[in-house]
Amino acid sequence: MSDVTDLLRKAADDDRSAIDKLFALLYADLHRMARARLADSGSITLLDTTSLAHEAYLRLRNAGRIDLDSRWRFMAYCSQVLRAIIVDFARKRSADRRGGGQRHLTLSTEVADAIGATDDDIERVNDALLELEKSDPRLKQVVEMRYFGGLTEKEVAEVLGINERTVRRDWERARLLLSVSLKR
Repeated sequence: MSDVTDLLRKAADDDRSAIDKLFALLYADLHRMARARLADSGSITLLDTTSLAHEAYLRLRNAGRIDLDSRWRFMAYCSQVLRAIIVDFARKRSADRRGGGQRHLTLSTEVADAIGATDDDIERVNDALLELEKSDPRLKQVVEMRYFGGLTEKEVAEVLGINERTVRRDWERARLLLSVSLKR
């Protein structure tokens, strides 16, 4: 049994020290995910890579019991946490500047380039994801893992238990649906 699997099992039993050890063991991966999320987006948030990774740790720690069974499922969960942090931060910053000046946002296949440059763009992408989740929850998961988590198609396929070709099709379909949603 791997160290990560062992720690995940202990974390599922609400062992706080296991969560701390898990964070220490996977810190480089979480930091990489945060860096991918913040790449080319300096104006989106005032968060830096380390702050984002640490905020993710605090949210994971405060969540309490983590019931996941593999490293990739844990990383997929972390991508959801990173998304929530970025969206919450953007909402907080733009609360007093709502309305007008909405910019067009195009999603590309490059994960690092997938996000626009403003808080409003982050909120629009989040709203579009919530809308996408209503019609197809798996598409939302694929976008979350690729877009916010920086996972590869192979990693997403492993987490979801589907093949890479299906992930590729889902990614393309999700991009199309999100593009339509964001143009409204």
